[in-house]
Amino acid sequence: MKRYILAGLALAVLTAAVTGLTLLGADAQGVVLLGLALGGALGLVPDGSVAGRAGGFVLGAVLAWAGYLLRAGALPDTAAGRAVAAFVVLALCTAAFAVSRGRLPLWSLLLGAVGVVGAYEAVYATDPSAVTSTSVESVSSLLLASALGLLVGVLVGPRPAAAPAARHTDAATDVAAPDGPSQRGTSVPAGRAQPVPSSSPVTLHPAPTPAAPPAAPLTRDPQEA
Repeated sequence: MKRYILAGLALAVLTAAVTGLTLLGADAQGVVLLGLALGGALGLVPDGSVAGRAGGFVLGAVLAWAGYLLRAGALPDTAAGRAVAAFVVLALCTAAFAVSRGRLPLWSLLLGAVGVVGAYEAVYATDPSAVTSTSVESVSSLLLASALGLLVGVLVGPRPAAAPAARHTDAATDVAAPDGPSQRGTSVPAGRAQPVPSSSPVTLHPAPTPAAPPAAPLTRDPQEA
């Protein structure tokens, strides 16, 4: 919570300094707040890697820039022409997200496209024929301000939480017997013998044969004498 507040205050101070001192030039004053705010959001949102978020933002900005070039060169300056350009830009953003298998977050692609629209739409409407010169200045100023905001968000914002430690399971506590299959760690009740592993040889001793009783002495009948 505290780091979010510190990041917001740092963005506010940096925006005031860049605007008051015209560090990005007098023509870029209108995009300073927009760029710093978008860059700060890129740095503060814990979704994917910083490189993936920044790459998605830049690619989305480039696609939106290409959409303005398409409008100026091949599409009529009507509602239908603007609709076609918007559809192409958003479809390409979605395709880039799919091709990257999520490494470029879709929201960062859309954020870059929206940033260019917010920074350049009013300038484009003033003179569509000068798109090749005016768009470069607006897009470059937006990307520079966004880079400053991203730097503040990454350095001052909260650190990503560490992954929780894996819980121990019964499989992790299995102990392999020296000559037999693995035995789970179970307690043996007192007074009960430990079972012999199946692989240990067992010698069977035959039971002793009982001795025969002594034979009775033979006696002679006196009548036979």
